[in-house]
Amino acid sequence: MKSAPLQGKPNAMSLKVKPASECELDLVSLGECMLRLSPAGHGRIEFAPSLEVWVGGGEYNVSYALARLGLRTGWVGGLNTSPMGRMIANHARSAGLDISHAITRDYDGVGAIDRIGLNFTEVGTSKRGSTTLYDRGHSATAGIKPGEIDWHTLFSKRGVRWLHTGGIFAALSENTRAVVTEAVKAAHDAGTIVSYDLNFRSKLWTSEEAIATTKPLVPYIDCLIGNEEDFQSVLGYEVEGVDVEKGEIDNSAFRSMVSRVVADYPNIQVVGTTLRGVKTALVNDWSAIMWHDGKFLDGPSFPNLEIEDRVGGGDGFASGFTYGFLTGMAPQECVDLGVAHGALLMSTRGDTSQITLEELQHTAAGGSARIKR
Repeated sequence: MKSAPLQGKPNAMSLKVKPASECELDLVSLGECMLRLSPAGHGRIEFAPSLEVWVGGGEYNVSYALARLGLRTGWVGGLNTSPMGRMIANHARSAGLDISHAITRDYDGVGAIDRIGLNFTEVGTSKRGSTTLYDRGHSATAGIKPGEIDWHTLFSKRGVRWLHTGGIFAALSENTRAVVTEAVKAAHDAGTIVSYDLNFRSKLWTSEEAIATTKPLVPYIDCLIGNEEDFQSVLGYEVEGVDVEKGEIDNSAFRSMVSRVVADYPNIQVVGTTLRGVKTALVNDWSAIMWHDGKFLDGPSFPNLEIEDRVGGGDGFASGFTYGFLTGMAPQECVDLGVAHGALLMSTRGDTSQITLEELQHTAAGGSARIKR
């Protein structure tokens, strides 16, 4: 069992993941999965004669990607018995996700309660950035109540090596804020590694609400993930001297910010920070840094990365480096996998990964994009 550490001086430590032989599942994610509706190509919702349907959600995307890479993963969230709920369940099962701990409600026929959340996403181009509009109120996931999920069976009886959750789930409702609290505490007490993607969404809550909810959770978290806006809006740490609106990437500024975070929270063992310089909606500079065991590690740099769909890139980074830690790779290999997986994920449409392990390993090792015949 792990006890909640006290704040104080930095205490570098190696990430200790339970052996796979002791657990039924390598990773479980906690969060909402939605249906995404998008115009084809770079069209506008207002003028779309048809919409593509994709399945995805910040936390769900991580467990789905890792299942595709060959790990034993599960997802906990809300479903209903409608065709929309079955679509998500079918998508999860197609990759082998365990959804036995998801909470499924009877569909009321009108979506007054326990709906499947929707989001409408335009994939931008040139100087028109991508845009996401939510229609996720009164969802089945937002309605999950404390005590409904049997965390003891999941973490202590079945065994889970890693729990992944984050700020999107916490922002949904007062219920989910209580549920995420009980989840991270239960995982922490069972010796399960806990990762938390700060993932600030201004359309869901204010920075003040995010900070008040998240700070009490951090002592139970082993791995923090986020970009410059996330750390500022969710934990209150500013990245000094960087104007993110100008598309700048400055490693030194991010290192300084991360150093302050781990000094304040010595229980944090890994911090992953994506670095994105936005040139246009479809051309970004892309990289990341990772702090682990008292050291900073730079991921590979992808300047002028051509993007098909940027939604889910951060989840690609999270699932890539998590795969590395769960399979016993060195920290440098982990951050390399994270950056490579984020880059590859943004080469396809939709939120969830379509990437194979072979493609990921090839790109992380510096392989080219030459045609394969």
